[in-house]
Amino acid sequence: MRAFVFPGQGAQTVGMGRELAEAYPAARDVFDEVDEALGEKLSELIWTGDIDTLTLTQNAQPALMATSMAAFRALESEGINIQDANFVAGHSLGEYSALCAAGALTLADTARLLRLRGLAMQEAVPVGVGAMAAILGLDFEAVEAIARDAAEDEVCQAANDNDPAQVVISGHKAAVERAAVIAKERGAKRALMLPVSAPFHSVLMQPAAAAMADALAGVDIQPPAVPVIANVRAEAVIEPGAIRRLLVEQVTGAVRWRESVANMAEAGVTEFWEIGAGKALSGMIKRIAKDVTVRNIGLPDDVRAVKG
Repeated sequence: MRAFVFPGQGAQTVGMGRELAEAYPAARDVFDEVDEALGEKLSELIWTGDIDTLTLTQNAQPALMATSMAAFRALESEGINIQDANFVAGHSLGEYSALCAAGALTLADTARLLRLRGLAMQEAVPVGVGAMAAILGLDFEAVEAIARDAAEDEVCQAANDNDPAQVVISGHKAAVERAAVIAKERGAKRALMLPVSAPFHSVLMQPAAAAMADALAGVDIQPPAVPVIANVRAEAVIEPGAIRRLLVEQVTGAVRWRESVANMAEAGVTEFWEIGAGKALSGMIKRIAKDVTVRNIGLPDDVRAVKG
């Protein structure tokens, strides 16, 4: 069994997807359609812009989705389609890429939703008020306890359960900094403050969740062609109403990536294809399910290799 998985924020690089667009007309069409949906040349920023502008949340989210979908359309050009996967999943914004690949959302709607999502997440909390930190070497339950102890009268919560030894916390800056200190005292190998501009996947994102609820209410969602593993449930969903509800919950809820991968492996998935920019998910997957194989699909050679 096989799963197609789609990366989240942090994987962006200037130039991503350009070789795919040059090699595959279907990939080029993705970037053209995203440009049209947003009313701007996002493709130019992706391919020739500066990394700081590309990394802005409102740009990085649709840009990473476009790159993933370009790689997916290139795969389709080589005869690989969505029915060749048993599940799809994505990390945070990557869940939107997964839904688009599975036909639940149109490409244009996905681009517009992610632009709005990025803006809403950035605007939910003033810059400097929130923070995130990666805690390495402790499991999710240990980090949850640390976050509770560090919160005091502020917000601090486990935001991303990435793999057995990497959990990201999110919340008020001072609380996250307290948690980082406590984590080291309780045996964490490292506690790294992350270079992000907002406390994603925490209750501080509630204004963004409200904005996404409004936006998603006006978007048509179809049943996906294959089950989508929802971040906040770590289980498969196919019903459009549930997909809509869980995408809203995802803004403030934890990304349960470790459980998502483990559940797919337990269901019989032995092969994971990471589709889009970077290889961050592949490393996590190998630490979660050591016996599976992982393939990266981000360049034309990667696409051609699947037919080899």
